[in-house]
Amino acid sequence: MAAFLLALLAALIAGVGARDQLLVAWMAARRGPGFGLLATAMTAALLSAALAGWAGTLAAPQLEPRARTYLVAMALGLAALELLVLRPGRRPAEPSASLGALGVVLLAQQVTDAARLLVFALAASSSVPQFAVLGGMLGCAATAVLGWSGGERLAALPLGRIRAGLGVLLAGIALFLVV
Repeated sequence: MAAFLLALLAALIAGVGARDQLLVAWMAARRGPGFGLLATAMTAALLSAALAGWAGTLAAPQLEPRARTYLVAMALGLAALELLVLRPGRRPAEPSASLGALGVVLLAQQVTDAARLLVFALAASSSVPQFAVLGGMLGCAATAVLGWSGGERLAALPLGRIRAGLGVLLAGIALFLVV
């Protein structure tokens, strides 16, 4: 159960103000928060998190116990770096109205983002990886729902400062794990 909660929190923290979340928010503001948009965003979030978790379960048998801790610390450090360095992208000037195109773009962004890297690391380091995968999937889906329901209000928040604070928090946790 701890793996579930850790993956849920890690995915939520890493997903705050992420590019995929803001893209969903901008699309919701442009098109209106329709259920097709919500279904596309949640499908992409669940699929990418499940893929990351599956890859983590494949990597788990090859890792020594101490290497698992270092993997989680490295993933936390990279997530902190992403939160501190990468700023949310600019609003697309002419985004496509196609939900299929949006789904492809979301999957491409999500497969390589910090939240999915954390799901991968936590699934690889957990004794019960299914709980980590489920928690990560739920956290990633929650960030998609927050983007969909937030719309313009989400984009108006001081996301740079919020992400910087969360980045410092994750960096501190990563250092704690290594030391």
